[in-house]
Amino acid sequence: MSIQSEEAFLSLIDEHFATDSAALELGRGDDCAVLSQGGPFCVSSDLFLEDIHFRRSYFSPQDIGYKALAVNVSDIAAMGGRPLAFTMDLMIPSGLDRSFWEKFFSGMAALARQNDMPLAGGDLSRSDKLGVSISIWGTPGPSGRFIPRTGGNPGDVLFVCGEPGLARAGLSLLEKDGIKAAETFPQAVQAHLRPKPKTMVANLLSAAGTSSLMDVSDGLARDLPRLLGSKPGADLTVSPDMIHDEVIRFAEQTDVTAEDVFMVGGEDYALLGTAAPEAFKSKILTIPGVRALGRINDSGTITVNGTPFTLNGFDHFDA
Repeated sequence: MSIQSEEAFLSLIDEHFATDSAALELGRGDDCAVLSQGGPFCVSSDLFLEDIHFRRSYFSPQDIGYKALAVNVSDIAAMGGRPLAFTMDLMIPSGLDRSFWEKFFSGMAALARQNDMPLAGGDLSRSDKLGVSISIWGTPGPSGRFIPRTGGNPGDVLFVCGEPGLARAGLSLLEKDGIKAAETFPQAVQAHLRPKPKTMVANLLSAAGTSSLMDVSDGLARDLPRLLGSKPGADLTVSPDMIHDEVIRFAEQTDVTAEDVFMVGGEDYALLGTAAPEAFKSKILTIPGVRALGRINDSGTITVNGTPFTLNGFDHFDA
């Protein structure tokens, strides 16, 4: 059964998302929402478009709703922050019935509840293809500050929390074999369909004195230079025990090395950060999932296992 009116669509949204929250002075239903936040907050937005960021052939409706919000939550985590609230704009094609939207909203709402984050408002429009645009607000973590990308210095330790390359393997396998790829590469497929924003880890990193932080959405090869900023040199050590077993198995079936898949990646939503050696050893290394990746230097060159690395990560405008 299709949804026959905008009011019916809004009513369905209300079934899945609460209309009030401590984060909101005024929630959905007015011309604007009013956030209840006395100090600084951060804001980010992302598009999630059919046949560009996802395919309905192997994304379930729950997966689409979940990931559309998850990539935004990861942006807040990358600032060492806590999610506060979000808005959602939907581009709605014909042919999607009420059952699809119930599943879509249930996937998104489950993640919103996990992060105690209300839906503050949004907009609806007809479209040729399905699309979701989300804007999200966040507050500082335990340190009381947001963590920028460019706070590292030569000599600082580079670290990663997550599984670089795993989602890239999952995407390649889904494009080749569809959802059947989950039978042999379940964690790679899950990493692409359902990335887990690392908000709890990010708050621990904030409290531990991380000097810079970002999420890895375009792969280490492209995102690491963004983190380094005006200090574009680093020596990385990537050993087999740092690489997920399914990435290694995927690489064995292709013409690239596991190290290259790890570095090029894409849609990893891992956290990449820096810290002074003392802080890393005494505090950050104790945080679950954190692994040392290398050191910043002022050489102007990024090396992996002693060899200059020249491959690029994901670019939204690559043909």
